[in-house]
Amino acid sequence: MSTVDKNMMVQLAVGTMNKKRIGCLVTIDEEGVKGILTERDLLIRVLEAGKDPKTTMVSDVMTQSIVFGNPTMPLAEATRLMFQNGIKKLPILENNRLVGLVTLTDIARATSCDKRTIELIEALSNMHKISSSQEDINI
Repeated sequence: MSTVDKNMMVQLAVGTMNKKRIGCLVTIDEEGVKGILTERDLLIRVLEAGKDPKTTMVSDVMTQSIVFGNPTMPLAEATRLMFQNGIKKLPILENNRLVGLVTLTDIARATSCDKRTIELIEALSNMHKISSSQEDINI
């Protein structure tokens, strides 16, 4: 789990993600967790929007409305919460302090899933995106 200051420039945040080989950073400021910066945020709000990552702040492109879990919730509840909200990453807070991050990949590994099951979980997590984007595609 890695964090980044919400006032950092996107290019530096991407460098951190690449260096650590991770798909997201939880964004923070002096008051605590403010959002999450995901690969999808970068694709949609930076690349597709044509923004310059050298001059764009993380706070301008991060997802601000995030869903949190807690460290005592059962794995099944965390999984259900993620699917209900269409998210792949669930920051875990305890006493308003970030203590962890659960991803769909973590859940697949924890439940000893084989590769095919992991692929199905990833496909299910993208189903709402696939069905809504089909309307935009002329085949």
